[in-house]
Amino acid sequence: MAVNIPGIIAIVVFYLLILGIGLWAARRGAKKNPDGPESEDVMLAGRDIGLFVGMFTMTATWVGGGYINGTAEVIFDPAQGFIWCQAPFGYAISLLIGGLFFAKKMRAAGYVTMLDPFQQRYGDRMGGLLFIPALLGEVFWSAAILSALGATLKVVLELEINTAVIVSAAIAVFYTLFGGLYSVAYTDVIQLICIFIGLWISIPFALLNEDVSPIDTTTLSRLLFTPVNESVYNRTFNVTNTTGWYGSWDTAYTGVWIDYALLLSCGGLPWQVYFQRVLSSSSATRAQILSFVAAIGCLIMAVPSVLIGAIGASTDWPETSYGKDPATEGEASLILPLVLQHLTPVWVSFFGLGAVSAAVMSSADSSILSASSMFSRNVYKLVFRQKASEREIIWVMRGAILVMGALATILALTIKTIYGLWFLCSDLVFVILFPQLICVVYLQFTNTYGSLCGYIVGMILRLCGGETIIGLPPAIKYPFFEEPNTQRFPFRTLAMLCSFATILLVSFITERLFKGEVLPMKYDIFRCYSLDRAREEQNGPKATEVAMKDGGYPEVAFPAEGKYTPYDTSKL
Repeated sequence: MAVNIPGIIAIVVFYLLILGIGLWAARRGAKKNPDGPESEDVMLAGRDIGLFVGMFTMTATWVGGGYINGTAEVIFDPAQGFIWCQAPFGYAISLLIGGLFFAKKMRAAGYVTMLDPFQQRYGDRMGGLLFIPALLGEVFWSAAILSALGATLKVVLELEINTAVIVSAAIAVFYTLFGGLYSVAYTDVIQLICIFIGLWISIPFALLNEDVSPIDTTTLSRLLFTPVNESVYNRTFNVTNTTGWYGSWDTAYTGVWIDYALLLSCGGLPWQVYFQRVLSSSSATRAQILSFVAAIGCLIMAVPSVLIGAIGASTDWPETSYGKDPATEGEASLILPLVLQHLTPVWVSFFGLGAVSAAVMSSADSSILSASSMFSRNVYKLVFRQKASEREIIWVMRGAILVMGALATILALTIKTIYGLWFLCSDLVFVILFPQLICVVYLQFTNTYGSLCGYIVGMILRLCGGETIIGLPPAIKYPFFEEPNTQRFPFRTLAMLCSFATILLVSFITERLFKGEVLPMKYDIFRCYSLDRAREEQNGPKATEVAMKDGGYPEVAFPAEGKYTPYDTSKL
């Protein structure tokens, strides 16, 4: 297959458009701070994201390359179908939960990153420990979508995979480096518009293609084309019936379905990429409203991907210019770009392929910025350099953006099981960070001892459940286990609940032991209840001046009013 010149032109045009918007946004943000930007301006766009831009950038929290490609893939895959298409509903529910219970409280407290309340309550070192799953989730997510983009462009455009990944990552890093969240937010607007228009323009042409059957006739049963021989020049196919794009329900996998539903709904919350949008809102109420709007946006943006997946399942693929069935060739993950290229006119695929590449960049830039923000503030400044100036923090953050971008690119090019690693990391975010988030926001008695023990319990239980994609065998075989490596019990949810119960139990016990003077204060190694800390609490740091020392104080984790600003801990 020759190089798809129109497709390459489309991607170049869209990349130049995104780069131009990103640099314009960076310049616009710089004009608001003629004396030079502060770190908070770079991370949160000066907390001045308007309603229109906010709706787009909040929706882009989850709507990106993985979202639109993955939704179409699940619908098309004969082994899954609409019944297993959980991401659109799961992420929409997570945004609703975030808006109802977390967005308003986090924004009202004036935090800068998601990890701020953890470090305030549980201490800098515990905050640094919680940074690990948050960082891995963001970096592996960026690497996974860059890897997917490279594979897509290689198959569809015959473009060398390394070139596609490196150029895409370089552009995303470049405008993020100079504009921070200003650039990310404004490019999100263009990227979502490109995705929406590009995909919807393609759908009517694909539906009317002569090789596509009406999608309502393939809901329960469809044709599968399996090659009889391996010759690429003279292929014949066995045609069989298989499950349609609705999918089929197997009660034996009910536990798996529930596990993933809760993983998406609750595990979609404790991500810096979401709270970065929340904390950049101009007010707590607006942060809440934007979460609700984004939940609706997630569902709306999933509709074209669902239709494209259904179209792919209704296509007589051997009769198309592609000449083979992606379902039997192991290329179900490429169904969206394949439909755009082979079932639509050239000028239509021009917009569609540009939309796919724009979607990937929409995800990569925000994840790279999120990971860099957490490192520069919660690790570099609050753990190692409390006296670091704003200029120093900005340069550290820029360096972190380069490192995170390079790391994601290297992982995308070298690790074949990148999606498996991301699945494992996203599980750890659900199992470890979600119960920690509930505790730090709502359960005031929890402390560092409970947080650490809950972290360890959640980590062990999740790893013992195994992960087949990366070859990690299960050490614990839960009920309904299916040989050789399939856990049909919702073990991720069980691990999360055990982690949550451990935090509560250990916090309750240690509070009674120290406050009841059963144990001397000298054993309070995390200084949660020691006398000097109690005196500091009694005298009271101001609500706007909360100390970021080990142990923290539950009573001031969410100040009633005012902006959260950490003390210079060297003076304490």
